[in-house]
Amino acid sequence: MVPPGWVSNDAFLAGYGAAQAVPGPLFTFAAYLGATMPAPLGGWVGGLALLVVIFIPAFLLVAGALPFWEAMRQRDGVQRAMGGINAAVVGVLGAALYDPVWTSAIHSRADFGLALAAFGLLVYAKVSPLIVVALSALAGWLLA
Repeated sequence: MVPPGWVSNDAFLAGYGAAQAVPGPLFTFAAYLGATMPAPLGGWVGGLALLVVIFIPAFLLVAGALPFWEAMRQRDGVQRAMGGINAAVVGVLGAALYDPVWTSAIHSRADFGLALAAFGLLVYAKVSPLIVVALSALAGWLLA
């Protein structure tokens, strides 16, 4: 979306950050990207179109596999495949964390410290993500 110029890097990172800050699937990020694209593909029409298009494969998969799901999930090969798919998703999310998020957000030791503190608040102190986002935004503003 960014290299062809359909969405600016700043708009992409803002949407990705917002999608990470709220619970739920990242699929709705597609609607944001569609809405921020320039005309004629963008706006409400683009947002709705990309939202529908991103969910169609999942709906088709569920509709096609649901009658056979109980039998399929008992198979050893399917269980191993699901483990591999889960690992691949973690890898894709890690890659998305590194580039563009990490490379565009962590420029100094203070930035790294802020990210580490936010991680600690989320994982160890179990602070609400909304509070951590607000505190991180405030700390980022103070650092700037």
